[in-house]
Amino acid sequence: MDHSMKHHQHTDKNSYLSGKRVLPKPISKKSDIADVIDNMDAYNGGRLRAACQLMRDKYSKQDVTIGVSIAGALTPAGLGPSTIIPLMNHGFVDWLVATGANMYHDMHFALNLPLHVGRPTLDDTDLRNN
Repeated sequence: MDHSMKHHQHTDKNSYLSGKRVLPKPISKKSDIADVIDNMDAYNGGRLRAACQLMRDKYSKQDVTIGVSIAGALTPAGLGPSTIIPLMNHGFVDWLVATGANMYHDMHFALNLPLHVGRPTLDDTDLRNN
């Protein structure tokens, strides 16, 4: 992420509008994934672009160690076996730090216990009681 303006003093309206203008380019038949990501300028798309650029820059160096920290409901959604384990097996991630909840849910997959997609509208009290 570009932090160059983090401590910049804004003196007038134009200083607030001095960042790169957001001009998204449409995806075409000639677009590849790098083009699509490089044209993501704002909000989560911009953060995805920054993350991809960071990974590109770090992976292009020799003898780099890459660590990943995960929190939130990532393993119940299948991120472990679908993404994290393959990244580790192929040398893209050297170490991992995870919350206990992720470790707990990952054991469901390791023990072949079922996980099912739920509905976000369910009442927590009803779920606990039933």
